[in-house]
Amino acid sequence: MTLWQPDPTSLRRPAYLSLAEQIARAIADGKLEGGVRLPTHRRMADDLRLSVQTVSRAYEELIRRNLISGETGRGTFVCTTSREPDPPYLPERLGEVIDLSILKPVCETMHLDRMKKALSWLAETLPPSSALSFRPNVVFPRHRAIAAEWLRTCGLDVAPGNISITNGATAAMTVALMSAAPPGSKVATEGIGHHTLTPLASYLGLTLEGLAIDDQGIVPESLDECCRTSGIQAVFVQPSVINPTGTLMGLERRNALVEVARKHDIAIIESDVLGPLVENRPPPIASLAPERTLYFTSFTKIVIPGLRIGYLAAPDRYVAAVANRHLVSNWMATPIVAEIASRWVSDGTAMELVNWQREALRIRHSVASEVLEGIPFLSHPQSLHIWLPLTGERTEEAFVAHARLQGVAIAPGASFRISNHPWHPAVRISLGSTTEQELRSGLNVVANLLRGDLEHLLLAI
Repeated sequence: MTLWQPDPTSLRRPAYLSLAEQIARAIADGKLEGGVRLPTHRRMADDLRLSVQTVSRAYEELIRRNLISGETGRGTFVCTTSREPDPPYLPERLGEVIDLSILKPVCETMHLDRMKKALSWLAETLPPSSALSFRPNVVFPRHRAIAAEWLRTCGLDVAPGNISITNGATAAMTVALMSAAPPGSKVATEGIGHHTLTPLASYLGLTLEGLAIDDQGIVPESLDECCRTSGIQAVFVQPSVINPTGTLMGLERRNALVEVARKHDIAIIESDVLGPLVENRPPPIASLAPERTLYFTSFTKIVIPGLRIGYLAAPDRYVAAVANRHLVSNWMATPIVAEIASRWVSDGTAMELVNWQREALRIRHSVASEVLEGIPFLSHPQSLHIWLPLTGERTEEAFVAHARLQGVAIAPGASFRISNHPWHPAVRISLGSTTEQELRSGLNVVANLLRGDLEHLLLAI
């Protein structure tokens, strides 16, 4: 069998990244099988008329992606072990790449200054229990009362005793799933949904069922059919803009989902991590079905990324399960960060930063509309991203790869695919992950790829 060789005529600048993408594509297509030994850096450089440094950087990039491994004294080999799912975002940001792949709020120096002041305040006022106690019930009674205040701004009235303080939304999502769906059960969710839900469900021993969606999210009839035929234990839903397509579910649709959930007596897990950022939204599903909904929200997407605190509100029948599963998976949230969150909720800083974020996103959406004029995409005025369907014969893999070769990282839509329904290629583009100037430059690259002779360009990948 002849060893696959990179095509030097298809290399584009930056050459190391173009070479890495060619090798990655060959591995994905089976042209380079697991265990195959790659040429030495010097041999590859000579064959392609590149510098050894360029080849070394390409290999380093592939090692970061867990596609190849270097063994001292033996060489470099294609990995043979099964790989974990790739995240849709860059695990680390390279200096020359405009990163529009990771979902972040808009941040400026002001946010760092606020956090520094909060840490200075904390150094003078830290309660002994936050530093010395092992017991969550000793540390968090005051924090739960303040959390209840914040949840009221989200449209939810819940008793402090039904609230768990978590280390952000991911911890809350994990605990909610563990509490509502025992191992071996099935959970329904949007057909285009949360990218970490698929691996998380696998780790917890759960099976996901992707549901049909439309411009308001989950189609109730799809959930009803799934409950009747698949023995669903719970439904996980993102009704308020944080979902990949930027959908805001209307009140009538929320009530329809509640009706189906009650009919089949399943739990609802509601992710509302944008909380009060989204204006003029219907009340949370948890307020419509408080007896069966585990609801969580957090601060990282709307206040500042480093404020990794979430609030998980659970009905009475799930409170004990939530407390026990939170203990075994996290023990308790980090008290020091919880102190800052509680102070910011109480003194108005949190809501001030939410309002600031809303205005910043208005500007970012204006930039996107200007640069992508005439190119259809899905979004919401308070979404942190846009969802851009690809037209014609464009494939996600090739489009994302070519954008990366032009110095822009975007997220492939397939990373959010959960159902087996017919798939339309798309990409997700973050609006807040970088500066306004870089956003404009990155969107211009995307627009040029879409408007230009893309077929010719993609054949060169």
